[in-house]
Amino acid sequence: MKPEVEAGLKDFFARIGKPRETPFVPDPFQQEALEAIMRTDCLVTAPTGAGKTWIAEQVIGAIFASGGRAWYASPLKALTNSKRVEFSKAFGSDNVGILTGDVKENADAPIVVGTTEILRNQLYDAMHHGEDLDYDLVILDEAHFLGDRERGVVWEEIMIYLPARINLLLLSATVGNAPEIAEWLESIRNKECVVVTEDKRPVPLHPLFLHPSGRIMPLLTKKKLYKKIVSFLDQGASLYRSGEKMPPFDDIISVLRRFRLLPAIFFLKSRNECDVAVQTVTTVSHRTDGYSFAEDLNAGLKQSPYLEQHRQLAKLRRCRVGAHHGGQLPAWKFLVETMMNRGHLDVVFATSTVAAGVNFPARSVVLFNSDQFNGHEFLPLNATEFHQMTGRAGRRGQDKIGFMVIIPQRYMNVTHVKNLLFQKPENIYSRIRNDFSMVLNLLLSHTPDDIRKIFQLSLANFQSRLKKNATVQTDLWRDFQRHLAVLKAEGFVDEADHLTGEGIWTSQLRLDQPLLIAECLKNDAFPDDDEALLAAVIAPFVYDRDSDVFLRRREQPKALVAAVDRMTETITPLVQRLNDAGFPVAALPFWTSVVLYHWARGVDWNLLTKAMKIADGDLTMLISRTADNLNQIASLKESHPKIAACAASARKTILREPVVFEEL
Repeated sequence: MKPEVEAGLKDFFARIGKPRETPFVPDPFQQEALEAIMRTDCLVTAPTGAGKTWIAEQVIGAIFASGGRAWYASPLKALTNSKRVEFSKAFGSDNVGILTGDVKENADAPIVVGTTEILRNQLYDAMHHGEDLDYDLVILDEAHFLGDRERGVVWEEIMIYLPARINLLLLSATVGNAPEIAEWLESIRNKECVVVTEDKRPVPLHPLFLHPSGRIMPLLTKKKLYKKIVSFLDQGASLYRSGEKMPPFDDIISVLRRFRLLPAIFFLKSRNECDVAVQTVTTVSHRTDGYSFAEDLNAGLKQSPYLEQHRQLAKLRRCRVGAHHGGQLPAWKFLVETMMNRGHLDVVFATSTVAAGVNFPARSVVLFNSDQFNGHEFLPLNATEFHQMTGRAGRRGQDKIGFMVIIPQRYMNVTHVKNLLFQKPENIYSRIRNDFSMVLNLLLSHTPDDIRKIFQLSLANFQSRLKKNATVQTDLWRDFQRHLAVLKAEGFVDEADHLTGEGIWTSQLRLDQPLLIAECLKNDAFPDDDEALLAAVIAPFVYDRDSDVFLRRREQPKALVAAVDRMTETITPLVQRLNDAGFPVAALPFWTSVVLYHWARGVDWNLLTKAMKIADGDLTMLISRTADNLNQIASLKESHPKIAACAASARKTILREPVVFEEL
């Protein structure tokens, strides 16, 4: 590649650089939102990096100063942890608590940050005990998750159950139907919901195209593809050279460096591509920030000594590149974020998960694909996903311009990306659905007729009325009745539609598989005197990925095999009944029990990941989710004191470095 630039871009590139420092003045949309949330509900939709967090900080400060309490909920533990650090610096660590599946600290503080699932569970408890939630403000960050296929139901439940006395601030990426969402909230909360929309990016975005020759071109002329790009695409060419599995990352980085387009986030298709990309980079960085780089890196390694062994540390040191994705350790991702935010890295190779919520800006984002894996399949990027990714381009206060660079690749549809630049964001649609945990918790404090009225309050029902489609509420109700019939047949609900004693304690198991866990507890099928065995038999209930690992059972410890067999034999009849009733239960993977057993007994992390061929991030998730489930069992102190104590102890045993670490 020979670094070149189209003549028309030279003057434009001359403007690259840091804007002149000016005193901070809130944007009009920030002021408008702040005024609104002090008196009523407010939905803020704005591009990534526009300053939504400033609104949250200001209103929390006002609530705190007046002696009130605020709950800040986010979808990601990593985002929750970073907000805890930010708010602790602003308001004092004694005034900030955190509630996630892993951590519960200072829960009575005036400011609480946590995950949305924890807030939803608090609302369940408040309804059950007939209590009000002791807060004056709830903030739902990343509120566009309301439309998330897997987790949107949690956001919707919070909005339905939250007492109208508590003002609700929704911070969202730009969405297509914000007025509709606000109208729905007004209809169920009987108070005004002010919509504040900001369409303007804080830093302008300029789309570019990198020709395989090394020449950078503008992607567009007005709203059409640049004519040289059209000619190139007509030839069916791509930067993917025959016989090469990966793009020439060294060359691409050199071109971007030549024209001052670094630092950059390279969005790649998979975790493996990100890791391979790091290893293919060989160009040693010659940046002049050596002392501060070493100081910040050493501070991060001192905070998490385990990272001294990380296989990508040498590349981060020499080449100033790193990978950031779900397969990485949380501590490593935090280190990469910190080093990038402090200006020490040239390139971060990332999957699209970086686009969701993490404060991780760069001067440029580089796109190699126009599709994205949604957890099930690869689909073309939609406008919301695209704008979240490109929203990382251009750092407020550090860049005059942000850049999106398109790399022609096998899975890059340039025309699709061009269209996305002008497409309006997608609408949010309701994702509410029944599950056994939800039905049990609603029956704690509601009759079936009450629950039918709750379904009438759903966004699904509101949107179906707008479309004059009456089947949605009927479908929700019929599905509820299916769940209720199973709960009655299994003895969790009596004929008067009240929870039985077993139903009451099972409702406290806010898990994916509460009935299976309850079946084992009812039949004393879980070991209650061995922490490692208890963690091992819980692990299969939490793993929802397709991957499997074949292990010979006869090579495993006899006590482990016996404990797993006892658990499996206990739940098999119930699994069959659930399958017959139309509630299929996925097979429980034996290998997860083996992993948790050895981890709980102190086996080295690297030995475990290598032996099981499991990614750091996947093992972290497996352990964290197992800990979440153990935490739910540990809450059953009154009904099951012995196993509750064992679960609490097992949870502490498995939550150790590198699974958990302290963000500073």
